[in-house]
Amino acid sequence: MRRVLLLTLVALGIGAPAAMSQSAPPKKLAASLERIFGRGVRVDSIIADTAIVIRVHAGDALLGYAAVRNAMGKDQPITYLVAVDTALALLDVDVLVYREPYGGEVAYEPWRRQFRGKGPGDHLEVGREIRGISGATISVNAVTAGIRRALSDLAGWRKAGVL
Repeated sequence: MRRVLLLTLVALGIGAPAAMSQSAPPKKLAASLERIFGRGVRVDSIIADTAIVIRVHAGDALLGYAAVRNAMGKDQPITYLVAVDTALALLDVDVLVYREPYGGEVAYEPWRRQFRGKGPGDHLEVGREIRGISGATISVNAVTAGIRRALSDLAGWRKAGVL
């Protein structure tokens, strides 16, 4: 699994050795996938448009999909994972790398929890369905918009038969 994840990260441009200090290490991505989908999962990846989608399996069963994305914070990108089940219901969001000095609360489980179960048809609007965080306004808006885009992309790829 580690080799596939490393290749996926390198293909995403976030796992090259020279950029490793600025990116999500493969161990962190593997740990995140195991936390969300369970121990012993097997992964492979597919190319959808110009993005890489990680397919997560347990035995012969497809458990869901995951995508690593970046959203621009105030000055630095926020690297996060969006994981969905086979019905495209959001299982969890995991912030893999937070680079800004403020706003890191978007990585906290109580804030991420509100996305669970949401899907491509949900509006995910900060101040309505999604709670803001005082002092993390830019991060909250950036990550929420990124999650909305990821869900939309996954739905579009499924409709097109890519997933």
